[in-house]
Amino acid sequence: MNEITVLGSHRVVPVVVLDDVRQADPLGAALVAGGLPVAEVTFRSPDAAAVLRRLADRGDLVVGAGTVLTTEQVDLAHRSGAGFVVSPGLSVAVVERCRELDLPVLPGVSTASEIMQALDLGLDLVKFFPAEPSGGLPAIKALAAAFRQVRFLPTGGITADSAVDYLAHPAVAAVGGSWMVPPDLLAAGRWDEVSALCAATVGVPAG
Repeated sequence: MNEITVLGSHRVVPVVVLDDVRQADPLGAALVAGGLPVAEVTFRSPDAAAVLRRLADRGDLVVGAGTVLTTEQVDLAHRSGAGFVVSPGLSVAVVERCRELDLPVLPGVSTASEIMQALDLGLDLVKFFPAEPSGGLPAIKALAAAFRQVRFLPTGGITADSAVDYLAHPAVAAVGGSWMVPPDLLAAGRWDEVSALCAATVGVPAG
C-alpha cells in the first residue's frame, strides 16, 4: 500500500481539534469552500469519532484520524470512516492493525532509529513529529540524506510561512498544521475566516 495516495493532490493537511459534533458540517463546508477538502481529526476530544464520521459522510472530504495511540482507537477510526490514520509515534501494534484493516497509516518519527523501524515495517512515508522541536527542516534534510527512499509529513509548530519552505524540499510529501483551523475560530463558528485561511494556504479564491 502506498500511503501517500490517500491524500491525493493535497500537500497541506489541516489538523482539527473539534469539541462539538454540531460544528462538523459547517467546518467541512468551510474546508471545501476554501479549496482544502482534507482533514486530520485528532482523537483529543470526546466527540472526535463522531466528528470524523460526520465529515467522512459528506463524501467531499478526505478525512483521517489523528493522535491514534492504540489498536482500539484504530478500530474506532475505521468504524468512523477514517480514510487514513496518523499517530504521534511509532507503534508496531497500531501499524499492524491498520494493515489488517487495509487502512493507510502514518506513524510519527523523529530519529534515525525510528525511521529504520518504519522501513522494517514496510513504510516509506512517515510523520515527522514534533517537527519544529525536533529540529525542523534542517533535521529533515539530514535524515533525508541518509534515507533517500523516505518521504515525510512534518507536523508540529509549522506555520503558514514555514510550510512554504518545508514543501519546497523534495523529501516532504505534505505538511500538517492548524493555522487554517485555529481553535478560536472553530469555537466561534467563524467559518468564512476559516475558508479564507484555507484559500490563502492553497492560493485560490474563497467560496
